[in-house]
Amino acid sequence: MEATVTTNNKTIKPAVSRNRAWERYKQNKLAVVSLFIMIALILLALFAPLIATHDPAEQDLLNRLKPPSAEHWFGTDDLGRDLFSRVLYGARVSLSVSIFSVVFNVFIGVTVGALAGYYGGKLDSILMRFVDIMLAFPQLFLLITVVTLLKPNLFNIIVVFVLFGWMTKARLLRGQVLTLKNREYIDAARTLGMSDFRIIFRHLLPNAMAPVIVSATLQMGSMILTESTLSFMGLGIQPPHASWGNLLQSAQSLTIMLKAPWFPIIPGFMIFLTIMCFNFIGDGLRSALDSR
Repeated sequence: MEATVTTNNKTIKPAVSRNRAWERYKQNKLAVVSLFIMIALILLALFAPLIATHDPAEQDLLNRLKPPSAEHWFGTDDLGRDLFSRVLYGARVSLSVSIFSVVFNVFIGVTVGALAGYYGGKLDSILMRFVDIMLAFPQLFLLITVVTLLKPNLFNIIVVFVLFGWMTKARLLRGQVLTLKNREYIDAARTLGMSDFRIIFRHLLPNAMAPVIVSATLQMGSMILTESTLSFMGLGIQPPHASWGNLLQSAQSLTIMLKAPWFPIIPGFMIFLTIMCFNFIGDGLRSALDSR
């Protein structure tokens, strides 16, 4: 819903309406194509149990490293498991980590940034110094350390990503709120006696979320790459559960790369394609939501 305030018979609306933003977004052809590809990937991941041609954990040692065929569309891995089914189930894991982590990152970052920017003073100083402390730590080192201490599973990886991924959102949102909180329509809302909660969530956030949305979209690609890196190092999703990262880990042998090049290429291409799509979507959103 658009945030509007009426004062002196004049209605003040957000800088960019939804229809206008969509029209701008459609002008970026790569962003539109990327959006449809991502929708297709998400649907494939959601319906993986119905689409998968084999049990992704079923081993067939007599059919190890078989090339793509009518029976095994993407071939088989080093244990004879169907690679197409494992890629589908790997998409469920990789996309789940990315989407859920970013959703919670945005929730925490927006809450902290909105409170710090709107109220200012000591609350702003305390919250932003905490953000500075969190940003001062090397993120990948912290991720590796915490994941090593915890049992590496899907839930723990999402928790770790949430704990160490919200700070940029808080900074972005705080900057936007500081810019907007003294605008005329916010003064009008205060004059009308609206509560701080309503001013923040009904009138400030709808006009301040554009850069946060763009950042969140770009972060989804980064999350997939980070999860794949952890899984490749053996610190992420553990076999027999499939993720794109541990599929690459299984294919890192030079013998496998030479004998079955499709084995590392297919999950590697899926990581590349997904990250590129998120980046193009983020670029399209940046142009679409830019009020200038």
